[in-house]
Amino acid sequence: MNTLQPEHILASLGIQSKNDGTAIGQKWSASSQYIGSSSPIQNQHLAEVNTTTESDYHKVVDAAQQAFVDWRKVPAPQRGEYIRQFGNVLREKKEDLGALVSLEMGKSYQEGLGEVQEMIDICDFAVGLSRQLYGLTIKSERPEHHMMEQWHPIGVVGVISAFNFPVAVWSWNFAIALVCGNTVVWKASEKSPLCAVACQHIWNEVAVANGLSDGISNIITGDYKVGEWMTVDHRMALISATGSSRMGAIVGAAVAERFGKSILELGGNNAIIITPSCDLKMTITGAIFGAVGTCGQRCTSTRRLIIHESVYDIVKNALVQAYGQLKIGNPLDASNHVGPLIDQDSVNNFLHTISTVQEEGGKVLLGGEVLSGGIYDEGFYVSPCIVEAENHYESVQRETFAPILYLLKYSGDIHDAIIIQNNVKQGLSSAVMTSDVREAHIFLSESGSDCGIANVNIGTSGAEIGGAFGGEKETGGGRESGSDAWKAYMRRQTNTLNYGNALPLAQGIEFNI
Repeated sequence: MNTLQPEHILASLGIQSKNDGTAIGQKWSASSQYIGSSSPIQNQHLAEVNTTTESDYHKVVDAAQQAFVDWRKVPAPQRGEYIRQFGNVLREKKEDLGALVSLEMGKSYQEGLGEVQEMIDICDFAVGLSRQLYGLTIKSERPEHHMMEQWHPIGVVGVISAFNFPVAVWSWNFAIALVCGNTVVWKASEKSPLCAVACQHIWNEVAVANGLSDGISNIITGDYKVGEWMTVDHRMALISATGSSRMGAIVGAAVAERFGKSILELGGNNAIIITPSCDLKMTITGAIFGAVGTCGQRCTSTRRLIIHESVYDIVKNALVQAYGQLKIGNPLDASNHVGPLIDQDSVNNFLHTISTVQEEGGKVLLGGEVLSGGIYDEGFYVSPCIVEAENHYESVQRETFAPILYLLKYSGDIHDAIIIQNNVKQGLSSAVMTSDVREAHIFLSESGSDCGIANVNIGTSGAEIGGAFGGEKETGGGRESGSDAWKAYMRRQTNTLNYGNALPLAQGIEFNI
């Protein structure tokens, strides 16, 4: 455990007691204002990071624009080579960066390592993608004409990330945006700024080794005001924002007003449908990890279990028994399953929601308390909660970023369960536990789950980077990571080349002069 002590974690990644929070590549600058980073593990102050002034913000974006002019001309496979090297440095620093994620955000060390592995995986994906930024050839109706479709980089990509995945979600955008020929300006969450500083240091190692110019990768630091500068800035071709649906509505409107592009990854109210034919062991494992992983602070966290009445009591009793075996404590200790919430506001929100659902008629089966004694007195620890409830409750309808799991009962068939699942405003992740192939196909059909992610016999949490990640409705509709999500970071161009001696017009129009 000695190497997982805070001072060792910070020193291994070049984090000092005071850190500049504005970076144009390797050029750092500071202001007189700062934010402090504290670990939710023991509410321990870690370090300070200077915030970005408005004048420095404009310098960063100007530099990113200037860097884009040359970066877009670098052959895409060569851009991929730099991302490959970045991925290799991440492999070398996986344990250190994973520990920092756990220390600053509070998720378990295993989840911290998993988050860095996501960064490595998206680098691998982006390297392959750098040789596959393909367009189309299209048959022309006109003789001696060739039509094709190309994709070109769009410019400066602004990334606004959330505290719960302080490095992985940025990397999804960063790796893909760079191989597509864009430059990136990253505003990390003010609750996890040290992770952004560490990532910039790691990229700078690659940049120095290859003689890359500044302005390709940049960070800015601060509160929501810094994000507002980004959303209204015409120089930002794309804003990729992760956060609440309320935040996304503001960002989306501001970006749309200036005809910019946006990727919105917003709230989730994710459900697992548990049918009579479910495998109980898989069901319990998937439900518990989905509900308590990252202390319920994932956008894909399992919020609702929609359980058939015939197996309701069996599933409920198994869950209560399994929850009783959870170990809650320091997430850097691998023997613990659940770490703290991010801060006191999250604890207050947790308690408020539990109080509200009880007023609505919900029954708390276990948990729902603030833990005390020892390390619990210093950090933000709560006991994961299970509540019997109804889907129409206001507390169930909204997302609470905390480990609260609602048990909902259904009768009838899979169609009835799907109606309950879809009857929320969010549409991110969903799952069904069934051994019935018919139920599985109905769930995945056009009349099934209305979410961007729909799984069979796995939980709602834990997406692989190969598939596009995102959701529908108030989740925002954006897609990041794999599949063809890369197209959001590029502009489509249709080309027609006339290699003949005449100029025939489309649709057979005659225009003789």
